[in-house]
Amino acid sequence: MSRRAIPDLPSRYPLGGLLPAMYAADDFAQRLTSGLDAVLAPILSTLDNVAHYFDPRVAPEDFTSWLATWVAADLDPRWPPALRRAVLLRAVELHRWRGTARGLVDVLWLCAGVHARVLDGPGATWSTRPGNALPGAATARAVVQVWPGRSQVDQQQVVTLVNSVCPVHLGCSVEVLPGPPQQERG
Repeated sequence: MSRRAIPDLPSRYPLGGLLPAMYAADDFAQRLTSGLDAVLAPILSTLDNVAHYFDPRVAPEDFTSWLATWVAADLDPRWPPALRRAVLLRAVELHRWRGTARGLVDVLWLCAGVHARVLDGPGATWSTRPGNALPGAATARAVVQVWPGRSQVDQQQVVTLVNSVCPVHLGCSVEVLPGPPQQERG
């Protein structure tokens, strides 16, 4: 959709009606202002609806790509518009969890429709006493296990998504499972 010119879009604020009485009956003044109304109508319509342009659920499709740049959302142009809007709507939340197991699981569910779990090492611990032992050996590789959810597993799509959010210092590999891991069933 273009917001530059929309044929026959009526102005909500016709200028001819705002003229002083002396010019209101003048044919030339009315024709001049109706020409201005045709030029200004798309601008005024956009301004009247500007709040909707910033809502990913109802913004014009071409505007969502621009909105995505505001929140650094990586929208794949091959995704359907509904998925692009959903990712844009949750962009801030996804950034909050970026680089974590939870963030990866959320991205895989939202964008690929698959369940996932991340096996990424020993975890973290804290103590009130200094010098306590760490929870285990550090790992340089995370394993992402995925299985079908609302859609079948597209391994190439999953690998692309995992590589796009996996931290630089950590290698990631993907395992496709036929269903939930045994400990997940219950």
